[in-house]
Amino acid sequence: MHIVYLHGFNSSPQSLKAQETAAWLARHAPAVTLHCPRLSPHPASAIAQAEELLLSLPADSWLIGSSLGGYYAGWLAEQHGRKAALINPAITPYDDLRHYLGSQRNPYTGEEYVLDEADMQALLDMRLAAPAAGEYWLWLGSADEVLDWQAAARYYRGHRQTIFNGDDHRLKRWPECLAPLLDWAASAC
Repeated sequence: MHIVYLHGFNSSPQSLKAQETAAWLARHAPAVTLHCPRLSPHPASAIAQAEELLLSLPADSWLIGSSLGGYYAGWLAEQHGRKAALINPAITPYDDLRHYLGSQRNPYTGEEYVLDEADMQALLDMRLAAPAAGEYWLWLGSADEVLDWQAAARYYRGHRQTIFNGDDHRLKRWPECLAPLLDWAASAC
């Protein structure tokens, strides 16, 4: 089994959730291969990177996406009919990231870049009316201080959802989600 983990905005494969996922898999599911690419800060490049990786893997590979990575994972799942676990996913990043336009510095990598209108347009171009082709499990924290968890719950209504009362955007309870998530992913693979 292969999993593609897509990190969020100004994050990296060194994020705590990505590292928790890698450590848990190494300990409990060593036969699973985790791919966690360092995504470009520019959405058009990031989605191209992620899609190229996903398409290079077996057809039963699936996605985990956190925050902006959840937006990307949802788009890829729709395009390629894949399963995706979405952790506090962005629903409207083309609006949410507007106040970040301009110079940015990724705190994990030190990379400096400029987020601009072309980046917002690339995100808008990935907008989907409603999820239909993919199969999803949302993991939401009801105290998410970054994104509106209820917007994600509404957008993905009809898909499996776990809401942790009082958990935040980081989703501190993430490691306990991995065992049931692997069972779910393997159920139709």
